Amino acid sequence: MLLDENPSATNQFMYAEGVPFSSIGMASSTWDRRHILSLADFTPLEYDTVLQTAVSFQEVLSRRTKKVPTLQGQVVTNLFFEPSTRTRSSFELAAKRLSADILNFTSGSSSLTKGETILDTAKTYLAMGTDMMVIRHKEAGVPQAIAAEMDRLDVKVSVLNAGDGLHEHPSQALLDLFTICTLLDPEKPHLSLLKGKKIAIVGDILHSRVARSNIWSLTASGAEVHLAGPPTLLPKLFADFVTADGNILHSSPSSLDRKLFLHWSLEPALRDADFVMTLRLQKERMTNHLLPSLREYHHQFGITRERLKFCHPTVKVLHPGPVNRGVEINSDLMDDPQFSLISQQVTSGVAVRMALLYLMGMSRV
Repeated sequence: MLLDENPSATNQFMYAEGVPFSSIGMASSTWDRRHILSLADFTPLEYDTVLQTAVSFQEVLSRRTKKVPTLQGQVVTNLFFEPSTRTRSSFELAAKRLSADILNFTSGSSSLTKGETILDTAKTYLAMGTDMMVIRHKEAGVPQAIAAEMDRLDVKVSVLNAGDGLHEHPSQALLDLFTICTLLDPEKPHLSLLKGKKIAIVGDILHSRVARSNIWSLTASGAEVHLAGPPTLLPKLFADFVTADGNILHSSPSSLDRKLFLHWSLEPALRDADFVMTLRLQKERMTNHLLPSLREYHHQFGITRERLKFCHPTVKVLHPGPVNRGVEINSDLMDDPQFSLISQQVTSGVAVRMALLYLMGMSRV
């Protein structure tokens, strides 16, 4: 099988093994977002565009030849100011599968140790010809600041937030959405498949950027999202989402009917749930003693086979990783394909991140 080596200028991003990606071409025609920084203002059409584009790339990844010339000649820079395994590796593989050139930044061996600012670091990579920047930082707002600087310079560089502080992690939420929707309809995943479904998110929600992004995406689908955790990790006034009177804050577009519920015990959140997402206890972000012990946490909020009996009979379990086995979820349950979608989440990550890089690349043409 051969790649089309001389695609026309209009179709140069749509060929693999001699077959045009017509579905990807149609999906990208609805996309005009240069940066992906937050899901708070994503529209249903944008969610569906990501899902449909990811399906096309998932099909590519199933072939013997898994590489396509979609981003040939473009430079993707991974600026990870914070440690990462899954996200960084997934973005790097996604960029390679799209034939992009890749620059990887490591803060420990960079000029940041000599006093260089983050914006100057970004502009250094800009001067090297970077077209897209994938950015992770322990402080919220860094990807937004870099995106604003790129816009100010009018250089048409796209910025993707790969996780910033306690703010958001858009690509993780999108791959979670893709994992769930392709389970429900492998060929045509779309947002409305989740309308009326009950999804429980359990654990350290206070410190979870993954939870924040998932709340935006899952409530946009019409699903009921139930948050469960100890009061110290799920305050009544949950920043950015719940007001003092318990109402969810609406994002743009405000016409979306978002349904979000808070629970300080596990059973109400799990009862009849179609999907359960359990979150890692982020001990590195906890500045106070928020839990009596890990054993006590598992006793009250750990996901076990016994507790899944409260859920819908076909319930599936997700975890964004890395997992503290025996704390957030029992080890045997994590590895049981009857319930666990955790390995599918990792696999979905490459296709979804290929889709995001592709769509950002198309916004530059």
